[in-house]
Amino acid sequence: MQSESEFLAAYDPRAYPAVAVTVDVVALTIRDGRLCVLLVERGEQPLAGRRALPGGFVRKEETLDQAAMRELGEETGLRPGEGELTRVHLEQLRSYGDPHRDPRMRVFTVAYLAFAPSLPDPRAGSDAAAASWVPVDEARDLAFDHDAILADGLERARAKLEYTPLATAFAGTEFTISELRQIYAAVWGEELHAGNFHRKVLSVPGFVESTGETTARGGERGGPRAKLYRAGDARLLHPALLRPTREEGVR
Repeated sequence: MQSESEFLAAYDPRAYPAVAVTVDVVALTIRDGRLCVLLVERGEQPLAGRRALPGGFVRKEETLDQAAMRELGEETGLRPGEGELTRVHLEQLRSYGDPHRDPRMRVFTVAYLAFAPSLPDPRAGSDAAAASWVPVDEARDLAFDHDAILADGLERARAKLEYTPLATAFAGTEFTISELRQIYAAVWGEELHAGNFHRKVLSVPGFVESTGETTARGGERGGPRAKLYRAGDARLLHPALLRPTREEGVR
């Protein structure tokens, strides 16, 4: 049997097709009540000048998670492990490998979904001419297959809010039920009945817990001071908070 050292000595990379691995990040946050995605303007070929999701090639000795967080940090001006990036929820979305998705070579990308409660105005990284937060309904005609990646990321985010408490990843450490409802409305793109939403949230064990404090912000139409809540210890929501259109479909 050929040893590893013998194989490496005889290995000729020219005998294998050139392939590469990248990461792309669907980074979502809420600004001025609208769900926004982080986009960059490509500063280099191919597709220079086109808007795209932040991403890039995975470096040697770098894990996929590390590459995704580095790319996100480069566009926000924050270093991984510090500041607002410490509160980012990051998860793998899926992989994409269409043979023609990149004109340079065969490129497989692993897409990530990031939820962030607040991130600063972005600044362009080394391979981007500009970067900005763009409302998701205005993010279209992106480079490569990023329209499809963004659509998959949005659907994952919307589904996550139905069955998990990750809506709190868009909120501060303390929030009102009204502020939580505004997050759901922004991500789902649907207005929600205030009373029904309040009742449903408090009926889910472990979703939120009261801080015992109140605040003047978030009150409904000048009413009494609103109660403040924090994220509870639930990992799944039971019963789930279904989107209104999905609720109608299961009746």
